[in-house]
Amino acid sequence: MLIDSHCHLDAAEFDDDRDAVIARATKAGVGAQIVPAVALSGFAKLKALCTGAIGLHPAYGLHPMYLAEHRPDHLDALSTWIDRERPVAVGECGLDFFVEGLDHDTQRMYFLRQLELAHEFDLPVILHARRAVDDVIATVRKVGGLRGVVHSYSGSAEQARQLWHLGFCLGFGGPVTYDRARRLRAIVASMPLEFLLLETDAPDQPLSTHRGQRNEPGHLREVLDCVAALRDTDPDVLAAATTLNAQRLFGLVAW
Repeated sequence: MLIDSHCHLDAAEFDDDRDAVIARATKAGVGAQIVPAVALSGFAKLKALCTGAIGLHPAYGLHPMYLAEHRPDHLDALSTWIDRERPVAVGECGLDFFVEGLDHDTQRMYFLRQLELAHEFDLPVILHARRAVDDVIATVRKVGGLRGVVHSYSGSAEQARQLWHLGFCLGFGGPVTYDRARRLRAIVASMPLEFLLLETDAPDQPLSTHRGQRNEPGHLREVLDCVAALRDTDPDVLAAATTLNAQRLFGLVAW
């Protein structure tokens, strides 16, 4: 049984066939999914989705790529949602210095406050870090006492070691299935197993075998097989280990 540690199943891309997508994921052995929010406007839809389906676990946060939608009072609303709903994590939050037009200082303000909320509520954080891994690490250190995952990890081996030292997991999905992702594949092949999580980031980041298509959580089995081959390990052993990692990080009950 697998856990998709990062899937945006609430996205509009799934509105027409969400039940079928969930059924395919279950058939592929994906028994649970962590579904992180990206903006306050989607919190109610996310709650309804996860309440109405077994194995879907919400996280609430303000994503840096949706900066134009955020307002400072949304941080107060986020605190209220976390206090009332007790999600499995805070996120998706973080920093994105790749996309133009996203003010870095404003991103940092929202990110820092969300890390503080995670610390206050003793919850893990789901982090987005694109062209900003050093800044993310520095902010995590500044707050201290945090745990979580940098999803769709794209940093260096040295940055990965710093994150493991801080107790953070790294999430890997579609990008690792591409032969050209040599640095990423080298990290996956040799990293400590206790910090490894599998994800799809569906509907985004399709696997090499699904180029140009909508990604979905049922493809996590292919991510597993790819990572197992890179690590020269049995897929069942890897599945058990990564499932345990996700259960431990997000406080999920074993099945």
